[in-house]
Amino acid sequence: MVYEITEQQKVGLGLIGFGISFTFLGVTLFFDRGLLALGNILWLAGVVVLIGWYSTLQLFRKNYKGSISFLLGLFFLFVRWPIVGIILEIYGCLGLFGGFWPSVSVFLIHIPVVGWVIQYPVSFLNWFGRGSN
Repeated sequence: MVYEITEQQKVGLGLIGFGISFTFLGVTLFFDRGLLALGNILWLAGVVVLIGWYSTLQLFRKNYKGSISFLLGLFFLFVRWPIVGIILEIYGCLGLFGGFWPSVSVFLIHIPVVGWVIQYPVSFLNWFGRGSN
């Protein structure tokens, strides 16, 4: 499984990675609003650079429920309600990108260290679920 990505897509993936890192750091530092806002801006810019303006607009137009939830969460983050904002943003991201999770999980499992960390808890939960029947 080989994916060829352009330099622009590499920059987009880097921005998304930094955005997720800043958001995670903002949550671990007791919902620091500055880090959360910076993480959201970087993440959104990374999505635009990765898939383009037109595809990003189509993605946000396709699912109104996820789009409104994500943008409302961003608004609550900027008006200093970070916990409510993060909850709404997580719900919006799940709504917007819910169709991509199977593809992302297959891709992540093929990454050497990340795949090992993800694969064993999932296989344990599958084994645990079968054992309870």
